[in-house]
Amino acid sequence: MELEFTVDPPLTETLRAQVVACWTDVSNAGGAVGFLPPVTMDDVAPVAAKSFAGIEAGGDRLIVGRAPAAEPGGAGRLAAVAFITDDQFQLTEHWRTVKRVMVHPDFQGLGLGAQLMAEVERVGRSMGLEQLVLDCRGGTGNDEFYKKCGYSEFGRLRGGLKLAADDYRDRILMALEL
Repeated sequence: MELEFTVDPPLTETLRAQVVACWTDVSNAGGAVGFLPPVTMDDVAPVAAKSFAGIEAGGDRLIVGRAPAAEPGGAGRLAAVAFITDDQFQLTEHWRTVKRVMVHPDFQGLGLGAQLMAEVERVGRSMGLEQLVLDCRGGTGNDEFYKKCGYSEFGRLRGGLKLAADDYRDRILMALEL
């Protein structure tokens, strides 16, 4: 299945609700996108609102991947999301941060994450960027996925993420030279 990508789609109430629903479902499936399960859409909505505000301000970018309408059960369903954020600092204008890389659980295991990351790279190049950076939670295997997408680890904050009183994970910093 090939996703149909849209960059910076209009932030309609429908799209906002779809992104929040996807973010909630990914979180509840164990995805490392800023929450620990269980979460509700009410938990995710305020964080998503901050991401939407960055897009509306013009500095950040939203990439949405939809299942092809011809795909059985797909019918244009939102399948993947990523944000490219701007630190709004003059000395870092040559790079951006990739955040909230998500593939809806209904679509995982189909290679769509790699398609999403290829689209993120394409968008970064079209913006004239020199580098994309991201971080991921240790212990998930996500760092290996990002390495397959061309990212290299450049740092690691040991125990930088506290999931529970006795569960600390590394925050792995990665970059892709464009």
